[in-house]
Parts: sequence; C-alpha cells; structure tokens
Amino acid sequence: MSAQLKDVIIKPDAPSWLLLDKHADYIAAYGSKKDDYEYTLSEYLRMSGIYWGLTVMDLMGQLPRMSRQEIIDFIKACQHECGGVSASIGHDPHLLYTLSAIQILCLYDSLDAIDVDKVVEYVKGLQQEDGSFAGDKWGEIDTRFSFCAVATLALLGKMDSINVDKAVEFVLSCMNFDGGFGCRPGSESHAGQIYCCTGFLSLTGQLHQLNADLLGWWLCERQLPSGGLNGRPEKLPDVCYSWWVLASLKIIGRIHWIDKAKLRRFILACQDEETGGFADRPGDVVDPFHTLFGIAGLSLLGDEQIKAVNPVLCMPEDVLQRVHLQPDLLS
Repeated sequence: MSAQLKDVIIKPDAPSWLLLDKHADYIAAYGSKKDDYEYTLSEYLRMSGIYWGLTVMDLMGQLPRMSRQEIIDFIKACQHECGGVSASIGHDPHLLYTLSAIQILCLYDSLDAIDVDKVVEYVKGLQQEDGSFAGDKWGEIDTRFSFCAVATLALLGKMDSINVDKAVEFVLSCMNFDGGFGCRPGSESHAGQIYCCTGFLSLTGQLHQLNADLLGWWLCERQLPSGGLNGRPEKLPDVCYSWWVLASLKIIGRIHWIDKAKLRRFILACQDEETGGFADRPGDVVDPFHTLFGIAGLSLLGDEQIKAVNPVLCMPEDVLQRVHLQPDLLS
C-alpha cells in the first residue's frame, strides 16, 4: 500500500484574486507596531525582516510608505567595527544580515550610508581555505553563506576581492547525484540550498556547470496536486518555496516545466482576506517572510500588478539596473 501524499486541500472559498492593497497595509502596519509581542520576538532577525518588508513594498509600488531615514539610521547603528552588520543593535554581525543591509541600502540608493570598504573586508575575511564561507566569526559553514558573500560583493561591485575559483569549487562539491545541492558536501538536496547555489553559480558566471535538465526535473517534482511547492520530498507545500523552487527554475531556464496556473491558485489561497499578508499554507497565520515570497513568486509567474523581480537576488529589476550589475550575471 503506497504512503499517502502529504498535501493541503484548497477550499472552494479560498481567495482567488490578489489583495494588493491589503498586503501593503499589512506590511506598513507591521513595522509600526514595535511593542507587539511578535515584533519583539523577532529581534534576532530584524535586519532580514526589514529587507522582506521593504522589498515586498517596493515590488507592490508602495516603498514611499516606509520610514526611509529611520531604516538607514538603524542599519548604520548595526554596522560593527569589523565591517559586518548585525540583525539588530547589540547583536553580533553575520553574513546573512550584512547582505540584507546591502540589499536595503540598494533599494534606497544609499550605499554611502555605511563603510562599504569595511563590508568588503568582512566578507573577504570569512572565506576559508577550501573556498567556503563561514557565516560569522563562530565558523558555521553553509552554501547559504557562499551565496550571501557573492551576492553582497556583486551588489558592491567587489567580487574580485575573494578567491572566486575556490568559492565555485566548494559549491560544486556540494552538488548531489540528483542534480541538487545541500548545505555542505554530502548533505541532502534541499530547495533553499538549490536556490542559493544556482544563484551563486549565476553570479559567478558558472551556470554551465549544472545539469539543468536533471536539476529541473528534481525541482518540478516539488509540485504537489494542490499546485503548491515543497522544499524536499514528503514535505507539505509552503508559499516560500514558490520563491526558492520557482526562482531556481527561472535561473536555469526551466520555469515552463511546472503548472503555473495551479501554483498561482495555491499562492493566492494563502492570503488572509481580513488582515492582508500571506501564510505558509491556506488558513495559517500570515507573516512578512511569506508575504514577500508569495508576492515575489507571483511576479515570477508574470503578474502585471507587481514589479518584475530578479530571480537571483530577490530584488526589483529596476533597482538592479540602477546599481549597474552586469546583466549576464543575473540571467
């Protein structure tokens, strides 16, 4: 007897159209409720939370509603002497939050607000002998951090400050027999890591090293009967994989291999019609993380109410044109 496939049921009365105004109101209100339990609890990832909120507002054409100067001042206060940026004031710097800070400053065309040379030195100092990157001074190695390092340096036009060849060598050593990637050599393939590694290979001009058909097949297998995408076999679908899986397929030129209409239906069903925002699955509690990746997924699917999103960096294409990134690195 075969195991029952893990999936969700989309109810007939689930939202089937995009509630754009409600999502903008939800994000604008979220950042203003600084005494909320939920907001206080998320301090350890505040910088990334700001990036999620600002990026989705920009994709919806609502960025002017956010407090530009307050956010820039916050980022300045989070840069440490070593050059790295922390999640919040008083926290340790980390590559994840350093990238988020640089992405935010690019949205606001304000890279001069912090010491960019020190950021470059910080990123350079985290590269290991085997080409991998530690996330911070404590030394955890993960392909996510390889992506964060090259994405940060690409946005700053400073990719030549690291050993790119060794960095590529390490990421390729994490490729598996199924075409996917794990967080370290020998780790199982996971859609989040695949996004990081395909994005990394795009930024370093090494996409030809992939087996696009094999990887594309693995990614397409993530679509369930509900239309939603999961991150690995036997898991429930989640709106955030509408980004990690779909962006990876877009980068390798295989986005047409999935059922776009069914995925769009799943994403729209994850909206909250009362509060605005997207949840991981229909009926769950919404948050800014899933709201960004729901909207960004819809952008990749061609929704014309949303700005075009770049599949490698999850930023509006018009912002990246402004920072003069090489277009061939952002296929």
